[in-house]
Amino acid sequence: MTRRICYLTGTRADFGLMSSTLHAIDRDPRLDLKLLATGMHLSPRYGHTVDEIEAEGFAIAARVPVELEGASAAGMAVNVGLMLQGFVPALQAIDPDIVLLLGDRGEMLAGAIAAIHLGIPIAHLHGGERSGTVDEPVRHAISKLSHLHFVATQEARDRLVRMGEQSTNVHVVGAPGIDGLLEVKPLDRVALCLTAGFDPAKPIGLLVYHPVLQEAIDADRQVCEVLSAAEGLQLLALMPNSDAGSEAVRRQLTQAAETGQVVLRTHLRREEYIGWLSCCDVLLGNSSSGIIEAASFGTPVVNIGTRQNMRQRNANVTDVPAKLNEVRRALVESLAHGRYPLVNVYGDGQAGPRIVDLLATKPITPDLMAKCNGY
Repeated sequence: MTRRICYLTGTRADFGLMSSTLHAIDRDPRLDLKLLATGMHLSPRYGHTVDEIEAEGFAIAARVPVELEGASAAGMAVNVGLMLQGFVPALQAIDPDIVLLLGDRGEMLAGAIAAIHLGIPIAHLHGGERSGTVDEPVRHAISKLSHLHFVATQEARDRLVRMGEQSTNVHVVGAPGIDGLLEVKPLDRVALCLTAGFDPAKPIGLLVYHPVLQEAIDADRQVCEVLSAAEGLQLLALMPNSDAGSEAVRRQLTQAAETGQVVLRTHLRREEYIGWLSCCDVLLGNSSSGIIEAASFGTPVVNIGTRQNMRQRNANVTDVPAKLNEVRRALVESLAHGRYPLVNVYGDGQAGPRIVDLLATKPITPDLMAKCNGY
C-alpha cells in the first residue's frame, strides 16, 4: 500500500532545496506525492514560480493564495491565520498519510498547526538549527508540533533530543539542498556573464539579501550599506522574499539596477542559481544558501547581519554586521582568498534517498502520534 506524502511549498527557496528529493519521492512506487502550493509561488510579483513547479512535471494538488502586497510584520502574522484556514480543507481533501515540511517560514508553521489538529503525522526537515532571529522560535515551534525529524547535522539532532524530542524519531539525513548540486550541468561562467552583460575576467558577486523581521525598520539602511560596500563589483542581485522590510530592500535594489550598479533578477531557475553560485567569486548577503550550499562549490561567502546567527558554518563563511566598512573589508579579503576546499558539514549529497526510505518505512504508531517530551 502506497503512502500519500503532501509537501507544502511556499517559496522558490524551499522548492529549489527540495526539488531533487521531491523527484525521488515521486519516482518511488511506495509513495504518492501531492504538492500544496501557497505564498510567493502564486504571486506574479515574485515570479509566479508555481509555473516552474509544473514545468518540472509536478501536479499541484491544492493552491492556497494569500495577500503579499505591502509586506509588514502584521501582514505576516495575519497570513499565518489565512493559510491555516486554507490548509485545513486542502489537507482534508488530499488526505495524506504524512505532511512534509521544511524549515521555519510562516507557511510551514500554519501547515504544522493544521496537520496536527487533523491527526496527520508531520515530518519536519532542517529542525534543530539555530538562527537567532524570529526564524529560530518558529523553527522550534514546528519541531515541537512534528512527529518525525529529518535533520541536517548531528548537532541539530542533539539539540532536538535536548529539547525533548524522542531520539528514535530524530534522523540525521543531511541537507536535501546539496543533493545533486555537483551533478547539475549549469551554464559556464562565460555563458552566464553574457546573460548579464558581465566581463568574465573581472570579479563577480551574487547578492541575496532578505529583511529580518525584528529589524524591518532598519532594512533600508542595511541594504544601502551593503550596496555601497560592493560598489565597483559586478553584482547580480535577486529580489528579496515577502517578509516585513522587503519593500525597502526592493526599492534600493531597483534604484541600484536603474543606475547600472547591479543586474537585478526577480527569480532564477534552480539550475541558473546553481550556475551563478558555482561560478561567482563571492556570495554576498544573508541567504541560507551561503551557509549550506555554497560550501559544496568552495564559494567564499560574506554573510551579513543576524539572519543566519548561530547556524553551523563551513570554512568559507565570513560573518560581518551590516556596516559599510565591515562588509567592504570582508569582500576584499574573500576575493583575495579565492575558493575553499569542497568540504560541507551539511552532508554528503545523499539526503533524498534517506528521506524517501524513512517516509516509506517508518511505522506510524500511536506512540509516534502521542507528542510528549522525552524527559
